[in-house]
Amino acid sequence: MKAINATPTKGLTKKSWCTCADNSGAKICEIISVFGFKGKKRQQPQAGIADLVNVVVKKGKPEIRKKVERAVIVRVRKEYRRVDGVRVKFEDNAVVLVDDKGLPKGSEIKGVVAKEVGERWPKVAGLAPAIV
Repeated sequence: MKAINATPTKGLTKKSWCTCADNSGAKICEIISVFGFKGKKRQQPQAGIADLVNVVVKKGKPEIRKKVERAVIVRVRKEYRRVDGVRVKFEDNAVVLVDDKGLPKGSEIKGVVAKEVGERWPKVAGLAPAIV
């Protein structure tokens, strides 16, 4: 996994619900763990933009519901600051389901994707209609 230039604010924690921004069949997902998170005792795992997380599909097609999947966070409501001083926030929290190699499960992404996702996950950003 490639590191991104900045360390943006971590706006999501375990148990956060996110919309699924791809056409994989999932509609709403709940974050259950964050890959690479190192914390103190009894600290909730936190995730930010372009992080890889484990999610449980809460709403969607019956064959994908109640399954544990990997996902990349593409949009967050929490405002974060980029290296050039610009502050960015989105309307919703959104994820894109990916496989073990980091390739998206869906064939298209709904809505825009953050620039940090493009730096770290180029295959995910390639399917996005716009990068902000």
